[in-house]
Amino acid sequence: MWMRTTCVLFAFTASVVADDPIPGVGPTGPVKQVQTGFEFTEGPASDSAGNLYFTDIPKNRIHLLDAQGNVSVFIEPSGHCNGLMLVGDRLLACEMDGRLKQFKISDKSESVLADQFDGKRFNAPNDLVIDRQGGIYFTDPRFRAPDPWPQGKEAVYYRAADGKVSRLIEDRKAPNGIILSPDEKTLYVIPSMEKEMWAYEVTEPGKLGAGRVLCELRQKTGESSGGDGLTIDTNGNLYITSSLGIQVVGAEGKILGVISFPEQPANVTFGGLDRKTLFVTARKSVYSVPMEATGHVFTGPQ
Repeated sequence: MWMRTTCVLFAFTASVVADDPIPGVGPTGPVKQVQTGFEFTEGPASDSAGNLYFTDIPKNRIHLLDAQGNVSVFIEPSGHCNGLMLVGDRLLACEMDGRLKQFKISDKSESVLADQFDGKRFNAPNDLVIDRQGGIYFTDPRFRAPDPWPQGKEAVYYRAADGKVSRLIEDRKAPNGIILSPDEKTLYVIPSMEKEMWAYEVTEPGKLGAGRVLCELRQKTGESSGGDGLTIDTNGNLYITSSLGIQVVGAEGKILGVISFPEQPANVTFGGLDRKTLFVTARKSVYSVPMEATGHVFTGPQ
């Protein structure tokens, strides 16, 4: 039975001074902790009304943070959902229990979009992005996967609008975040166990050209780590979560700057009525920061 209950969480209004703003990007104000008291937040996804959906993976929940700042449980149990994306009345979700699925916002009904490839369940789908044809690119790394991995390898898949699933990439180490460029001609893949971030030409929906290294993430001293989630603005700048914070990367691969947070960010999206607020899921909390840049919206088929 689907449940919607009010959570007992801690609202926190204190803020930290923002990093030096990146020209044309921001921030334009301080980083604020919106809510805290979760176990591990992930998968932020926003709608045009200013609502934000996000996951708490260990708690097996999807939460709703409404435009007035109230938090409730949208779905429980969620199947340990991770990455989310809103398209109209559909909340697309990567279920780490092995499925790509969707929920209808209006009635919370759930349907499975894909649960296997080549006769085997997925490892633990992590993050996703939808294209204008209704196809969904999604990552399937090792995190929370059974041992041995059901697929035997970590990969990136494409679920076409007709339901056909194809494997596109199988040589990245822990492919995690994934997103398309605003013109949908480039697919970006963010590995968590490589310092190199990757870009692939989209030759046609669900078909990729050879990959190229977009950039190498900046590192903490003595570390060599990758990224996690990401979002993109209307100018094609990428916002990649990392151990240093959110690394803002231009479409040509230049790191423009880093936005730091009190907790290590896992994922990020643009939200608010004007799509000029970054919402960041970071360990036990959700943060917001106002931006000059505007987030790109993936609408799916029109």
